[in-house]
Amino acid sequence: MKNKSNQIALIYLLIAMFAAIVFHKISLRYLYSSNYQLYNFTKDIFLVFFTAISLRFVLSKNDGRNGSYYNRLQKINEEIKESKEKYDIVAKATSDTIRDWKIQDDNLIWSKGLETIFGYNENQVGKTSKWWFDNIHPEDSIKMSIKLYSFLEEKTDKWQDEYRFKCADNTYKYVLDRGFILKDQKGKPVRMISAIQDITKQKEEELRLRLLETVILQTKDSIVITEADFNSNQLPKIVYVNPAFTKMTGYESQNIIGQSPDIFNGENTDPKIIKKIISSIKKREENVLEILCYKKNKESFWLRFTMIPIHSYENEVSHWVSIQRDVTEEKRQEREKEHLIRELTQTNKDLKQFSYITSHNLRAPLSNLIGLLNLVDDIEIQDTELKEILNGLDKSTHLLNDTINDLTKIMVIKDNPSIQKESVSLNEVFQNVFNQITFQIEKYKPLINTDFNKAPNLLINKSYIESILLNLLTNSIKYRSPDKILEISMASHQIDNNVILTFKDNGIGIDLKRNKEKIFGLYQRFHDHPESKGLGLYLVKSQVEAMGGNITIESQVNKGTTFVITFKL
Repeated sequence: MKNKSNQIALIYLLIAMFAAIVFHKISLRYLYSSNYQLYNFTKDIFLVFFTAISLRFVLSKNDGRNGSYYNRLQKINEEIKESKEKYDIVAKATSDTIRDWKIQDDNLIWSKGLETIFGYNENQVGKTSKWWFDNIHPEDSIKMSIKLYSFLEEKTDKWQDEYRFKCADNTYKYVLDRGFILKDQKGKPVRMISAIQDITKQKEEELRLRLLETVILQTKDSIVITEADFNSNQLPKIVYVNPAFTKMTGYESQNIIGQSPDIFNGENTDPKIIKKIISSIKKREENVLEILCYKKNKESFWLRFTMIPIHSYENEVSHWVSIQRDVTEEKRQEREKEHLIRELTQTNKDLKQFSYITSHNLRAPLSNLIGLLNLVDDIEIQDTELKEILNGLDKSTHLLNDTINDLTKIMVIKDNPSIQKESVSLNEVFQNVFNQITFQIEKYKPLINTDFNKAPNLLINKSYIESILLNLLTNSIKYRSPDKILEISMASHQIDNNVILTFKDNGIGIDLKRNKEKIFGLYQRFHDHPESKGLGLYLVKSQVEAMGGNITIESQVNKGTTFVITFKL
């Protein structure tokens, strides 16, 4: 800068001297005498030097001022840079998004928090207040606009609002927006600087706490919170009870807080349970207990409660929470249930004993009666009416014998839930059953199809599976349709670890809409047939379940019936 001033002064001097010489030559030729001209020339030279020096002085002073301005400007720039760095550090430390709104120009400047917190890159951010308002949740925008307007018009002292702000991924975050205004000399708002804080987690936590509070206040279970440690050899003091506690015990919260739970003990309270409570507190262990307690009116009741230790951030037990329920009615029902079970068990034993005695006592005379009827068969009877009576007696006797045999089988199954199993060929079982009912097969000539090739063998009780097939076959024959030839099909196949045995006929069927719930019941009859005892399907189901299987039925009236029996391998 100094060199530039010297150059300006030198150039000015040369020009001024040149001008002076030119004017001097002109004056010699036209105007003055030589003495006057010399004086005049000297004056001009002096004037030129004086003005040059003066110019140099002015330029030097100007250089000094420019240097001072430059230094001040550089210092200000450094202060601005330092201030901006501090601003960025504070913004990062507080995790806030800073918004600088120049109100007159409607120009918004956002800090980097807009990207880190809300995910917007620089190209997505608008420069006006419209972009800001457009990203506020529609349900919050009107309320927020009213508050902001009141603040700008000085109707409120400070700006602070909570609303939901849209993120770049179209989700919303709860924010706390706080700001202040800069005004001009006339008091008109010109600039607003705000800090926006993400409070989504706080809002979620507030919602969770409100829900927990609602649950605690509305639950029908009593909730008691106590201190962590014993109080003068008593159980820890109560610090909170919910409304359900008052309803259960009769104690109001203001009367029970600060008291020990020992107040609920009475003459029949079990000391062993108290010792368990004390042990749990000492060991800081969760526990579930039942104890006989006493209400405010001294009425006793059974209390089932849990003891849950609550830990602080230092992992120290700070409180105990107890969730309590009055189980007096449950206890009464349990006693009644146990009493009923004992009575039913004894009744069942008595009935079983009666069945054994009855079947045993009936078997001997029944065998004698069958023997006598067999002898009568060898006698030729001429009286037709007597012959018909004897035939009826013979059928009834054999039917009674079959009934007693079925009842005996059922009692054996119920008394022996674990049965011996062996590998059984289904073809062999079917042949044995077929041979037992050869007379019926030849009489009614049903079409029987079997296909046991896909699962030819079963690990099962042989006598049970023979009884099952025998009952199903005789039922199909017994309840055949009179209008068509009886068709019976049996098949087996394997699905995963199950063997499926299917038995199907085209008989008269069963109305399942009316009888599905009692189809396998004891002494349930669905058709008016003289040989129906109501024991067959009950016996089948009992034998299937005794072998670990299950049986289902599908049936339509006048179309037929299908049984599906499933056994696990």
